[in-house]
Amino acid sequence: MNGSERITDYIDKLADWRGKTLARLRKLINEAAPGLVEEWKWNTPVWSHNGNVVAVGAFQDHVKVNFFRGAQLRDTQGLFNAGLDAKATRAIDIHEGDVIDEAALKDLIRAAIALNDAGPRPKTPTGQKKPKAPKTPKQ
Repeated sequence: MNGSERITDYIDKLADWRGKTLARLRKLINEAAPGLVEEWKWNTPVWSHNGNVVAVGAFQDHVKVNFFRGAQLRDTQGLFNAGLDAKATRAIDIHEGDVIDEAALKDLIRAAIALNDAGPRPKTPTGQKKPKAPKTPKQ
């Protein structure tokens, strides 16, 4: 089973509002960027383009939309409401009855893709010591 088929199966098994929300989010993601690749990673739907862009998962009381490089995105519409302290990611938690600002979500998806297209993620500290500066000859 490929990634798209696994995502379809995942959505179909959620017979409540979360399945409908996931199906709607999938449609919005694909409308925003038809070229995204649907994948199944970490037991969750992931869309990628030059790296991971966004993941969507169902939890007991909410659906989470996680942007892998969300901390670097400008969220002008204030969609991010979860993971605000994370170093790299940002998320949108959607609860039953919440209204999704579809245009703003699509803009955020396109911005995340543009960020991936702009280049690699910035390096994170690894805890390694900085190399010593070379000694200059004494004169």
